[in-house]
Amino acid sequence: MPRAAFARNACMRIIDRYLFRQLAVPVVIAVGALTLVALLGQSLGQLDLIVERGQSAWTVAKVTFLALPQVVTLILPIGVLVGALLALNRLHSEHEIVVCYAGGMSRWRVIDPAIRLSVLVALVALISNLFIQPAGMREMREELHSVRADLAAILVQEGEFVQGAPNLTIYAQRVDQNGIMRNLFIHIERTDGATLYDAATGRITSLDGRPAMILNEGSSSEFSGAGVLNFLSFDEYVFDLTPYAVEPDPLHYKESDRWLTELFFPDPDNEWEQGNREKLYAEGHARLASPLYVIGFMVMALAAVLGGSFSRTGYGRRIAVYSATAIAVRLLGFAVLSAAGSSVWVNVVQYLLPLGLIWFGMRVLFRQRVDRRVAIGAGPERFAGAQA
Repeated sequence: MPRAAFARNACMRIIDRYLFRQLAVPVVIAVGALTLVALLGQSLGQLDLIVERGQSAWTVAKVTFLALPQVVTLILPIGVLVGALLALNRLHSEHEIVVCYAGGMSRWRVIDPAIRLSVLVALVALISNLFIQPAGMREMREELHSVRADLAAILVQEGEFVQGAPNLTIYAQRVDQNGIMRNLFIHIERTDGATLYDAATGRITSLDGRPAMILNEGSSSEFSGAGVLNFLSFDEYVFDLTPYAVEPDPLHYKESDRWLTELFFPDPDNEWEQGNREKLYAEGHARLASPLYVIGFMVMALAAVLGGSFSRTGYGRRIAVYSATAIAVRLLGFAVLSAAGSSVWVNVVQYLLPLGLIWFGMRVLFRQRVDRRVAIGAGPERFAGAQA
């Protein structure tokens, strides 16, 4: 290879790496910022686990992070669009893109780093959809199921009288994060009277596989229908909760919790899966089609900045139009996903929408406008003005 050609290729590779870095950093920052916003929204949405269920902050954090992969997959296209627009607008306004063209780089060579970056992000989104999201969502569903089945959360609310089961009322002045209940009162209504327990502390545990409440430093008062009062003080007392234990609903995995094979091949012996085959198919196709939006949003960002003539005043109008178009197509994709839950053939549209977005952006990028009109008899000054 001639030395000049070798030097030219080396220079092109350096420019490629430079453009890739200039695009990657804003994209990562944009995705990170949107992820933090989503994380805040998720954590606020799970506050009921603390307020109503009495769970610890660790449980809330665990549930929030387990649901995060699904949210991040949804915000990846927006993060790519925002980050790419910021980077491309700066590169174009500072004439760095113009310098690339002047150096002999083709339009495809200029946009190649952006396309490679979007493909890389799309692969990350695909891996998340196929493996990380279902694993996290299944774990989150199991955690929420155990929280709903937690007797401490069902029977006890800090500072409130709770009738968690028929004929049973429990009051705890305070519930510590370790599950210890302070200043505890239990009232049991019977057909022939009532029983009242009070204790300084108490905690719910399991003894021989049966739920029980260990009461410490308290007393019990039993009233019979004949008006007889039986009083007993104790240092420790085991209160059996088996008659009041609520049998939780069976664990059910939603469409977002299932693996791809479960979505496309429902269990023939499962009545729910057979009755919701269309919804499962729609979710499976959405898992495969949604990463294409990452590439589509990147192409639309390229079209917004590089798909027209250079402007010293900026590209605000083009950016607004192309960004709104991309977001509108993505919202339409959610509507198509909902429609595909009742009509299997609509799943084809889930792929056509992002592919159409990519085609439209590429068409804008590579369209050529050639003015073939020739002014016969025009003087040199007029011809020069027409060329300008």
